[in-house]
Amino acid sequence: MGEDFVINGFQKMTLLDYPEKVACTVFLAGCNFRCPFCHNASLVLGSGYERHTADEILSYLKGRKGLIDGVCITGGEPLLRSGIEEFIGNIKELGFSVKLDTNGSRPDKLMHLVNCNLIDYVAMDIKNSLEKYSTTSGVDNLDISTIEESIDFLIGSTIDFEFRTTVVKELHTEEDILKIAERIKGAKKYYLQSFVDSGDLLSQNLHAHTKETLEKMRDLALPYIETVGIRGI
Repeated sequence: MGEDFVINGFQKMTLLDYPEKVACTVFLAGCNFRCPFCHNASLVLGSGYERHTADEILSYLKGRKGLIDGVCITGGEPLLRSGIEEFIGNIKELGFSVKLDTNGSRPDKLMHLVNCNLIDYVAMDIKNSLEKYSTTSGVDNLDISTIEESIDFLIGSTIDFEFRTTVVKELHTEEDILKIAERIKGAKKYYLQSFVDSGDLLSQNLHAHTKETLEKMRDLALPYIETVGIRGI
């Protein structure tokens, strides 16, 4: 791919980012959301990040066949990047599985990549209940229909996927989690991720809910979703 497609962060190995796989993680800068709790603020705002070429990452992968199973592609919002399809295609040609992290705002691109068998696993963030989406995503008058389109597509597809919500005390109530669960009813996997202050946030003075509250939220969601887990506690 040459020098045109720039990767803005690279974790050479992770046991956490891709369920049941040893993987590496590629970070792409740029995002159309401004979630106050985002832990990758430098990637979102386009400052202070690394620069790697696609060829550099692909060369690394060629040398790790048999040691790494998959590649996680995250951001920012990866589906905003031109060249993403070619990059993923090159990874797939090497025999690796690909996990995509997305905010679900580009259902057209998401559907295209899934339908072309370029993605093996999708992790879609559900920012909040629909009526709170604009506030939680940091985007005024957000077009919620794109989010709903992505939700419905994933639930109706055969791809392996999860929905997940980063839960922040100042932004999420038990009622919000119940509304989310009702909206994604039928999904197989939903994860509540306890907020963690990475030190690279868009906003300050945010806090995590207690373990007990997260467990109550999980119990509220369980009647609607096959598996509801809690991460980060």
